[in-house]
Amino acid sequence: MNPGTLVIRADASVAMGTGHVMRCLALAQEWQDSGGEVTFAAAELTPAMARRLQNEGMGIASLHSDRGSADDAHELAALAHQSRATWVVVDGYQFNSAYQRIIKDAGFRLLLIDDTGQCGPYCADFVLNQNVYANEDMYFGRDSVTKVLLGPHYALLRREFSAWRSWSRNSAAVARHLLVTMGGSDPDNFTIPVIGAVQAVDMEVLEITVVIGGSNIHRESLRGLESRCPKRIRWQINVHNMPELMAGADLAISAAGTTCYELALLQVPMVLVTLAENQVPTARALANASAAIDAGCFHNFDPQHFGSLVRTLISHCEFRHSLAENARRLVDGLGAHRVCQFLLGDDPTRSDPMSRLQVGVS
Repeated sequence: MNPGTLVIRADASVAMGTGHVMRCLALAQEWQDSGGEVTFAAAELTPAMARRLQNEGMGIASLHSDRGSADDAHELAALAHQSRATWVVVDGYQFNSAYQRIIKDAGFRLLLIDDTGQCGPYCADFVLNQNVYANEDMYFGRDSVTKVLLGPHYALLRREFSAWRSWSRNSAAVARHLLVTMGGSDPDNFTIPVIGAVQAVDMEVLEITVVIGGSNIHRESLRGLESRCPKRIRWQINVHNMPELMAGADLAISAAGTTCYELALLQVPMVLVTLAENQVPTARALANASAAIDAGCFHNFDPQHFGSLVRTLISHCEFRHSLAENARRLVDGLGAHRVCQFLLGDDPTRSDPMSRLQVGVS
């Protein structure tokens, strides 16, 4: 049975990054695989993100109202009616209770993708918080019909990660391949100080792959750095083979965004740097789960301390192996499928007891 059209409301910019759209893309791909069509409604998209959605066969509609306003909600509802949408998905920190109520009163079923618990009282049909720190107390007082899907069991990983769900890592005695990824936009160009700190690690056998997101506006300065760096540093721009790059890495330095859950699936030991306030809970929670190292906020970055930390991890195989195993226990790569099944009315908790433990109903 054709599931119809899914309308997704999410934005991407240099300042806010691309994480909201990229995780929605994972759900959109799953919806496509079920036979449906997808339209992304956005007030702002970076050119690289728009090209990615178009290449994936997604429709794109531009919204013109103030982000998160009542006019925004009415504009989205009109688009959903025009598209004959069966579900509306919204992902962002500005879609508050009034916004949700407008979409619901327009007759649509609604999934809200959330990180903070600060958009309530929630009245969406489902609220998804895929983060390791998610808990029901964040959604106290939600409507009686609102279900919450909590934790990285529902992490939205894109289609290209599916083939890697059963892959297993052999931890190298000494880490020789380092992956650096500061997200899709890296607005403060933090890649440069990270590379400077890593270069100071006196290990000539170390090969470094630096991934530059397609929405990064600092490409020229990074190209200048590239020309001055040794050949053991390899630069990759706007890649579409992240799983392969992650699988080939013995250690990763990453922003503490949605990439964390991709690294967890690929069992990559990770050192996390928080580039924005909303990333702090993720870094702390993963560190508390012994699934990552929290290197703190980039505002307090100490190159010498950071280099020493990386040098220690390079040499300690057992520690890296422990981080990788603990991270992999959190993510199995089936999150997007589970969420899509809920939207299609096929409750995955009937056959998946782990899902049942992580779905909350008022």
